[in-house]
Amino acid sequence: MALVYQPVMQLSGILVSLLGWVLSCLTTYLPQWKNLNLELNELEIWTMGLWQACVVQEEGGMQCKDFDSFLALPPELRISRILMFFSNGSGLLGLLLSGFGLDCLKIGERQQEQKKRLLLFGGMLFWISGITAIVPVSWVAHSTVQEFWDENIPDIVPRWDFGEALFVGWLAGFCLILGGSLLNCTICSTEVHPSSVHYTVAEQQDQCQRLETETRP
Repeated sequence: MALVYQPVMQLSGILVSLLGWVLSCLTTYLPQWKNLNLELNELEIWTMGLWQACVVQEEGGMQCKDFDSFLALPPELRISRILMFFSNGSGLLGLLLSGFGLDCLKIGERQQEQKKRLLLFGGMLFWISGITAIVPVSWVAHSTVQEFWDENIPDIVPRWDFGEALFVGWLAGFCLILGGSLLNCTICSTEVHPSSVHYTVAEQQDQCQRLETETRP
């Protein structure tokens, strides 16, 4: 049964990791990391991402403006840019390595040990990619909560709230970690090679023939 389910688990791990990588790239460029609702003008919603700030108006659509300077950003946004780039790069590398290590791929059928190593490295890269996607999203969420409940800020000042990109980033990190775990589980599972099966059957037949010759009068 292990030989039957192993390619299915490998393919499932690749697909889940691919979904996580796409969501991670989407999180990087979404401008909805933070949302701000103005009580004075409820028709406008301000959003902030890693690259630009936008205002959403019911009549005029969305208007965005890129940040002028990288150094002028808050620390959590600066570090989040770097970590999300690292997450996207490690996820892409993990897809390439684990893709060549799949058992369903006919390339390198006689080099099973190297294919296992590719799957192992790919699964580890997916873990790293998932962690580096969850960390910046959680950091921005933590800073948003702290600013929201800061007593030093007057109540008149509008407060930032969670944006949709944070939830997409958490889902991306979970998918990447789950996909890497599925790939590594296929490596840790016991495999039964056809050569060992033929050897065992032949050995049993030899033992049966010996018993028959010994029992004959």
